[in-house]
Amino acid sequence: MRMGRSYVIDAIPGDGIGVDVTDVAMQCVDAVAGIYDFGVQWRVRDWNSDLYRKAGRMMPVDGIEQLGSGDGIYLGAVGTPDVPDDVTLWGLLIPIRREFDQYINLRPMRLLPGVVGAMPGIEDLDIVVVRENVEGEYSQIGGRFGTGTDGEFAVQESVFTRSGIARAARYAANVATGRDGRLVSATKSNGIIHTMPFWDEVVAETVKAFPGVVVEKVLIDALAARLVMKPTSIRTIVASNLFGDILSDLVAGIAGSIGIAPSANLNPERRHPSMFEPVHGSAPDIAGKGIANPVGALWAAAMMLDHLGETEAARSLTLAFEGALADGTATPDLKGTATTTEFAAAVLSRLS
Repeated sequence: MRMGRSYVIDAIPGDGIGVDVTDVAMQCVDAVAGIYDFGVQWRVRDWNSDLYRKAGRMMPVDGIEQLGSGDGIYLGAVGTPDVPDDVTLWGLLIPIRREFDQYINLRPMRLLPGVVGAMPGIEDLDIVVVRENVEGEYSQIGGRFGTGTDGEFAVQESVFTRSGIARAARYAANVATGRDGRLVSATKSNGIIHTMPFWDEVVAETVKAFPGVVVEKVLIDALAARLVMKPTSIRTIVASNLFGDILSDLVAGIAGSIGIAPSANLNPERRHPSMFEPVHGSAPDIAGKGIANPVGALWAAAMMLDHLGETEAARSLTLAFEGALADGTATPDLKGTATTTEFAAAVLSRLS
């Protein structure tokens, strides 16, 4: 326990259910902060699709500068049907990730107490996806040409750097070292003939520095099938930006719901604030109905506390939402009947 510690956290509730789950996360973080004698100052940022409609931007011109003075960033979810997804992503999430060099996207998933997975026999499901988060397939290089003609075409370039691959592989190898020493590297080097062989080479070279880690190169299509058929055969995955994005959602689905999945966008050297968020989107189809699952948001909040050094508080918050699930409190996506507010109350009662 750290006496007298205080943290400035920028909360960006965003759109749709992002607002609901962020409210739950803030309440629960405040509760656990009171138990462990540290303070949290929330700076709530109304950066969302409403701001885009009014100002043509997802965040202010000096938004990055504003966030840079904090200790962490907590994001709910962004996106509405009338604003293109590329606008919300490239107008908010990606600039934050890149300006703060949040080059690791850590996405853990395990079968939680009381949750029924998508298939039987996966009680030992426990996978961590380490996703390279600032380069790769998510590039701005390219364009559309011949617009409106029969010959119209689009070009999208991927960018893979030796340093970018190596630092992701090092982080993943460290994660694997603390688990079972096995590291699966997602690739498609049989079809993508330049970037993916380069990925394979740099990952293999980097992992040599970790004698307790064995890296297994697996083609992305075969890996997707293996995750469905034998998910417990895998513990740690390192993947490019696109592959990691897809695989982590797949793993969440196997574990029962994307609503339980957390995500940490990390600057491991802590030169800049890191950002924490549930994996799910803004879910406009259930926005305002009060049935959003806050588990992913709470798990992300626990990861934030752990990153800040409040490990006991993080564990208590995790045990609280796991306890609520174990007792049968669950939202409709988990085949339960609880509302968001009822689930929050069940967690808070365990933190009182």
